Amino acid sequence: MLSRFSPFRKGRPDPQDRQRAYAIGDIHGRLDLLDDILQRIEADDAKRPEAKTTIVFLGDLVDRGPQSAQVVERLRRYRPEFASTVFLMGNHEEVLLRIVGGETEVIGDWLKFGGAECVRSYGVDPADLQCRSPSDVPRILRQAIPKEHLKFLASFVDTASFGRYLFVHAGIRPGVSLSHQIPQDLRWIRQPFLENDSDHGRVVVHGHTISESIEVKANRIGIDTGAYRTGILTALGVEGEERWFLQTGDVDRLRAALGRVANLRPA
Repeated sequence: MLSRFSPFRKGRPDPQDRQRAYAIGDIHGRLDLLDDILQRIEADDAKRPEAKTTIVFLGDLVDRGPQSAQVVERLRRYRPEFASTVFLMGNHEEVLLRIVGGETEVIGDWLKFGGAECVRSYGVDPADLQCRSPSDVPRILRQAIPKEHLKFLASFVDTASFGRYLFVHAGIRPGVSLSHQIPQDLRWIRQPFLENDSDHGRVVVHGHTISESIEVKANRIGIDTGAYRTGILTALGVEGEERWFLQTGDVDRLRAALGRVANLRPA
């Protein structure tokens, strides 16, 4: 069953009821960049006309970077006065929850692809995990990771809708209606989605696949700029027919990245 979330008003829009959304790409354990982008979003929202604002986190809060635990704690308690929040399930959250739930077959790959940094942020030596029996690992993680963190991660949804935009972590399966997409594709898909140029009925905003700069296509917008290794965490803002980008990192590098984007407005 597709888990969906639409925090936005349905039916005919009230011209007096402005709605704005920000989507934040893959954070991957970079608390410093998370704090930076949240400050930029709050400042950006404050200078615009008053609106009902929602911040959508596209998933992959954890792994790879050094502060997964701190990022989860920050966002678990995050209650901005100016906006509501939506959290999408990334493939890295999925794998962590599967291991904690007892699925041991993926432990080795997980530790190689960011899990080692994650467990270290919770005070666990990844080398110790590698020496243990796989059957011991779920128990060790359940002892190290606060229950509140696991409950928070398990509450994440798979999609969020806003006007002509669909927010997901990885993408969608081309040719399959939006109502019949499955979590496996929404959290994991790459080439079948990335290489497809057909009209999906919505502009799909996604992370998951790192690109050198923001990717703006007629049918999708990719905003995973590899924050954990580049220092550039990207957010997309949308309101009506307008859209814009915010990024952490060096201003000149930001301008260069935006200069490579052919069209920042809807096609």
